[in-house]
Amino acid sequence: MLRNRRDVQSLAYLLAAPLLVAWQWQHGFSLPLYLLLLFLTLGIGVINHNHSHLPMWRHRGLNRLTTLWVSLLQGHPAFVFHPAHVANHHRYHHGEQDVARTYRFGGDHNHLLGYLLHPVVVIPVLYPLFWHYLGRLQHRRPALWRACLLQYGWLLLLWGVLLWLSPGKTLLYVLLPQLHGLHWLLATNYLQHAHADGHSPLNFARNFDGLINPLLLNIGLHTSHHRHPKAHWSQLTHLQQQYRDQIDPRLNERGLLPYMFRVYLLGLIWPRYRSQSLMTFTPH
Repeated sequence: MLRNRRDVQSLAYLLAAPLLVAWQWQHGFSLPLYLLLLFLTLGIGVINHNHSHLPMWRHRGLNRLTTLWVSLLQGHPAFVFHPAHVANHHRYHHGEQDVARTYRFGGDHNHLLGYLLHPVVVIPVLYPLFWHYLGRLQHRRPALWRACLLQYGWLLLLWGVLLWLSPGKTLLYVLLPQLHGLHWLLATNYLQHAHADGHSPLNFARNFDGLINPLLLNIGLHTSHHRHPKAHWSQLTHLQQQYRDQIDPRLNERGLLPYMFRVYLLGLIWPRYRSQSLMTFTPH
């Protein structure tokens, strides 16, 4: 009942993460397994993103169960992607009405401190969107409203049970990996849009080639995703080709880690490695 058989990869990530937690909880810390768990927290964020745009199942019940499972693994209710990402970010494409636009906080910048702090500074502007969304659901779609509240309830119950069993293990194997994944989830917006042009129909996003795409479900192909938000993530490789020559070359990066090393580390010392803003208007 999967919409696309490529989502077997998504299901593998959703099953592997809790198994890694359970194994280490029982047998003790393993650095290779812990690093793999941290990687999987990135994948869970991408799966949440993809599932919000195009639910992976053809059956509503399975989609809601998957959303709940993602919420438990991610450490935050998955429904927030609809008000914050679909109804805001994709509606305004990093423009001045996008409440989480990177140039809203401290000006138009792209540096290490901005990347690290972006998840922190966007939280106060995103949560009002969540509460407004829940308020509308309560009156218009009460069943969905209850499903969203259940995501909070089951997550709090899970944390409570695990903390009762072992606070130390819960912190190490559950809460810290979840915080790592949530930071990545929010900071990805900064990687993809900082110094891009929020006023341009195409140059509003940065794209990444390399291993990030097969490992993290084509999350690096951001322009084609914005232009085709309902396309399955496996189709973005083909869709991206029609935009590659139209995008400013400075927004097409060969790989994520080389980009971060060049801009955020080398750029601290040598200005020539820093990115240049493509903004065609003065941000407010």
